[in-house]
Amino acid sequence: MASSALPAPEDILAFAADLADAARPLALAYFRTPLDILSKADESPVTVADRTIEAHLRGLIEARFPDHGIFGEEMGVKAGTTPEGGPVWVIDPIDGTKSFVTGLPLFGTLIAFLDGGVPVVGLIDMPALGERWTGLPGQARFGEAPARTSSCRRLAEARFFTTAPEGFTGADAARYQRLVARTALRRYGGDCYAYGLLASGHCDLIAETGLQPYDVMALVPVIRAAGGVITDWNGEDLTLDFDGRVLAAATPDLHAEALAILRG
Repeated sequence: MASSALPAPEDILAFAADLADAARPLALAYFRTPLDILSKADESPVTVADRTIEAHLRGLIEARFPDHGIFGEEMGVKAGTTPEGGPVWVIDPIDGTKSFVTGLPLFGTLIAFLDGGVPVVGLIDMPALGERWTGLPGQARFGEAPARTSSCRRLAEARFFTTAPEGFTGADAARYQRLVARTALRRYGGDCYAYGLLASGHCDLIAETGLQPYDVMALVPVIRAAGGVITDWNGEDLTLDFDGRVLAAATPDLHAEALAILRG
């Protein structure tokens, strides 16, 4: 970590796990119940569950680490902090809200810890499935077991995931079509769950567009520690000001082949 005064990554991860443990029963208390659903500016649904979970997690973080920044999907950036600077928590209380409000169990809670803008610790929790992936430098786990990406190196053999094909428009849609046409198998939906599957070797390649920092920061430490590669469509590291495009692959060779297509 950039700052020696910060807790060790293992301690940060232990606290992140406590946060996920606190979020899980809240999510399940609202799941498959009548909900008041609103629409955000980007037309994605927001529920009372999102806001309740984020408010609770922010309170726990502020009590434990009052000097840390917080960047959440529903409540934005903690006043007086700069996400790109010192330690900051990036949280998505319910990633996959459309799944959540339609009773599909493929929604998750994402928790990331960044130091100096760099994702150091990441956690993907799937409340309805009781599954969890974690990542910190040199260690990715699915539950208590090590997580490892597949050895797939060629697009022609790749199992491909994306959340919503209709999300690709204009030039992005053309690049997406060229990429997906070369893969061996295609599956859709899943949001953050697909990245957990990639970290555990069950799929090989993911391409997305239109994402936000809270959608991806928790994924980066998990994928990298599991042996995969995750960048934007230019091959650059994902930062808090990335352009919404993500490419994740099981191996460097597979990533390079896919990246060449997405670059046009």
